[in-house]
Parts: sequence; structure tokens; C-alpha cells
Amino acid sequence: MVKDTPGTAGSPRQITVPDDLGVFGNLRAGEQVLLSGVILTARDAAHARLFKLIEAGEPLPVELRGQTVYYTGPTPTPEGRIIGSCGPTTAGRMDVFTPTLLRLGLRGMIGKGPRSPDVIEAIRETGSVYFYAFGGCGALYAKKVRSVETVAFEDLGPEAIYRLVIAEFPLVVAIDTHGDGIF
Repeated sequence: MVKDTPGTAGSPRQITVPDDLGVFGNLRAGEQVLLSGVILTARDAAHARLFKLIEAGEPLPVELRGQTVYYTGPTPTPEGRIIGSCGPTTAGRMDVFTPTLLRLGLRGMIGKGPRSPDVIEAIRETGSVYFYAFGGCGALYAKKVRSVETVAFEDLGPEAIYRLVIAEFPLVVAIDTHGDGIF
């Protein structure tokens, strides 16, 4: 297990989630991170279903408290691989749902592109972090996945919620817990 290790000048900080959530407050916008540990995936369709369950007061199929969600929909898994290409989805497509999910305990998000003012305020309120993943690097991110398991909404195919174990996912802190950002 990789422990939170402050990066030296020019080298990324190594963080393990959910173990190192306490260091999120020390991260600064623009800082490079190698993220390891357990994360969930969810895109538009999964977010919409979660939101409908929340509105109906029904239990969620996954625990959000303390989780980090990667906005991705993996491509079909090639033979001999753990997962297909899994590049980031534009995060703004989830912005309508994000403040509610953050207030339910979601702590980290991984995607690409800027976030709305409402999301930035919710990040600040909840002490969460938005990490930027590099578009066009889906094959690289797939190589960083150690295991994958479908945990909810299997009928959504690539937009189902998956549990990924990752090792050294290269990311940048896009919006830190203070609401400061790179955009």
C-alpha cells in the first residue's frame, strides 16, 4: 500500500484512497498526484439513477461516504487485460448532481474540464477535491487498474458503477478543498 508521501520539487505526491482522505486539505490546485487505492466509476446515467433514488428517499446501491468517483465508462475489455480503455469523461456533465453527492459524503472526483460555481462551492463546503485526469490517456489509465468489479447498475454496461483498485493514477489537483482551481 502506498502511503501519502509529499512530492519533492517536481515529483508527484503519492496518495492512497480512502486511507489518506485526511491529507486532502493539504493538497493545492496544480499539485501532481499519483492516486492509488479503491475508487468507484460513475458517468451520466449512473448519476441520474443515484439522484432518482436520493429524491425518492431510497437506499443507494453503493456507499458514497469517503469515496472517490472517476467519471469514466470503460470500453470493452480486450482479452488478457483487466479493463478496456478508461479515459476521463467531461466532469461538467455531472455538475447538476454533484453538490448533492458531495453533501452525502463523496470526497473525491476524477474527470476532465472545469466545474460549475455551485460545484466549486460544494467542494469548499465539504472539504472535497476534484482531480483532473488527462484526456486521451485511457490506455495509460487502464494499465493502472489492478482489479475491476461491477457494483451497481450492471444493465448500464460501460456506464455501470464499477469498483476499481488502482495504482499510481497520474492526476493533477484541479480544485482543492479551498475552492482554488487550475481553470
